[in-house]
Amino acid sequence: MYSTINDVKPNSVVLLGMPFDDYSSYLKGPAKAPAIIRQMMQCDASNTSTELGRELGDHPLIVDIGDMTWQHPGQAFAVLEHTIAEVVMRSGKPLTFGGDHSITFPILKGLAKHHQDITILHFDAHPDLYDILDNNPLSHACPFARIMENNFARRLVQVGIRTLNQHQREQAERFNVEIYEMKNWCGSDQIKLDGPVYITIDIDALDPAFAPGVSHHEPGGLTVRQILDVIQSIDVPVIGADIVEYNPTRDINDMTAAVVNKLYKEVCGKMLDC
Repeated sequence: MYSTINDVKPNSVVLLGMPFDDYSSYLKGPAKAPAIIRQMMQCDASNTSTELGRELGDHPLIVDIGDMTWQHPGQAFAVLEHTIAEVVMRSGKPLTFGGDHSITFPILKGLAKHHQDITILHFDAHPDLYDILDNNPLSHACPFARIMENNFARRLVQVGIRTLNQHQREQAERFNVEIYEMKNWCGSDQIKLDGPVYITIDIDALDPAFAPGVSHHEPGGLTVRQILDVIQSIDVPVIGADIVEYNPTRDINDMTAAVVNKLYKEVCGKMLDC
């Protein structure tokens, strides 16, 4: 049984699923992710401890409020934005999973109502900086253009990028984005963060060998350990996070679901510590 927004206490990590993939440009499937991720969280194949020693099982500051729902198409973003703003108003920290990457825009819109000078730490194969794609300015390829042009974040740091084209290079220059392209990746020591930090993980930041359950297979990506190294090195407050673009319809033996669960545990643990 899920908790409600009224159960959110200060410094709670608030879990919410976002079954949304209407703005995916290639394949549908990320809307199915929350249910599979929740099953993996309960799977006996793993435990609820993090590598840094946090025990997440029955933790009093982890509150799961279930999946977002809406009555009519087009309401999804407004519902998510409102819920995030309510969580933050109660001094909670939202951790959203499932959905395509378009959802990060309403999340940051909700966060920015109560937080200033946010730094976004963004793991992805793609910079998602298009001004518009397929006649849709809210596409999952556009969220960071919308976030930065609205000043919902002060700083955007992108890790794992390996698909930059000319338009997105120009957008990155326009918004002063700090991009660590995969071809130049030398390790977590490259990244110096100041808080507050919001973490967004597109699962296709990983090489497809580690995470086949994504819509866009882009070889040459990060390993699971490389992402964990960055997350575990964070020493400033983490005010929220999302894990997006897991597509269960392309997974193999729930391998990607297990990776998502691993990332969830380490991100959640870091949010509790910071």
